[in-house]
Amino acid sequence: MAQDSEVKRNAFRRLGQRVRNASWLYPLKGICYFAAHPFLYPLLRARLLPSLLLSMFVLTNLFIWAYLPQVAFLAIFHGPLAWVNAAFLVLGEGAAIVALLFEAFFVDETLVDVFDAVLINEGLGELVVQGRLLHVDGSNPVKQLGKPTTSAVYSPFSFRQIIEFIFFLPLNLIPVVGTPVFLVLTGYRAGPLQHWRYFKLLGSTKKEKQTSIKRRKLQYTWFGTVALFLQLVPVLSMLFLLTTASGSALWVVKLERQRLEPHGHENDVHNEPEYTDNPV
Repeated sequence: MAQDSEVKRNAFRRLGQRVRNASWLYPLKGICYFAAHPFLYPLLRARLLPSLLLSMFVLTNLFIWAYLPQVAFLAIFHGPLAWVNAAFLVLGEGAAIVALLFEAFFVDETLVDVFDAVLINEGLGELVVQGRLLHVDGSNPVKQLGKPTTSAVYSPFSFRQIIEFIFFLPLNLIPVVGTPVFLVLTGYRAGPLQHWRYFKLLGSTKKEKQTSIKRRKLQYTWFGTVALFLQLVPVLSMLFLLTTASGSALWVVKLERQRLEPHGHENDVHNEPEYTDNPV
C-alpha cells in the first residue's frame, strides 16, 4: 500500500515537472520575469511611446474602416460569432502591419538586449560573450551589455513568415476552429525564430540548427502559438514582444543547463521529452 502511494506521488511529481517545463508556458513566464526584474524596464521605456502610438494608430484605423465590413461578410457564415471572429481578423491584420512598419526594423536590437540580459542574470554570461563585449563592472545585467562582436539579430525579418501570416488570415473565416488553427499554423513557423539568437551564440551550423529545431518542433510550435496570441492583444503587443524574448531566454537557460550537465539527461524528470512529431 505504501509502495503504491509512493508510485502515485512520483507520477504526480513527474507530471507536475513536465507541466511546469512545458514550452508554451515560457512566453507567460517571461511576463512574470520581466515584471520582477526592474533592470529590464529601461529597455521597454525606450520603445514604449512610439510603439503605443503606432499600434493605436494602426488598430484605430483598421477598426474604423475594416471591422464592420468584415463583420457583415462573416455574418453570412458565422452568425453572431462574426463580431468575435472579425475582431481576431482585424487584430491579426494589425499585428502584421505593425510588424512590417515597426517591429522588424526598430525593435530587434532591443529584443537582443532583453535576451542577453536575462542570460547574464541567470549565470550564462559566458554564452553571451560569444556574441558581444561585456562590461563586468556594470551595476546590472543591462549595463553590462557591450557592443556586439558578431551580427546581433534576435529574429531575422522573414518575408516568408509575413506572407504566410497574411495567407493564413482567411482561416479566421472558419467558425469556432478557424482562429485556433490560424494561431497554431503561424506559431509553427514563428517558434523556431525565437531561438535564432541562441543558435548564433552557440555557433551552430545550419545542419546543427535544423537538427535542434526538428527535435523540438512541437515545443517550438506551442511556444510560437502562445507568443503570437500575445501579439494580438491590442496596444500591448510591444510589451509582450519584449516579455516573450525574456521567456525565450529562460527556455535557453533550461536547455543550457541540460546541455552542460556532466551526465546524460534523457531520463531526467526535470527535462522535457524530445518530440519528433510534425504538427503540419
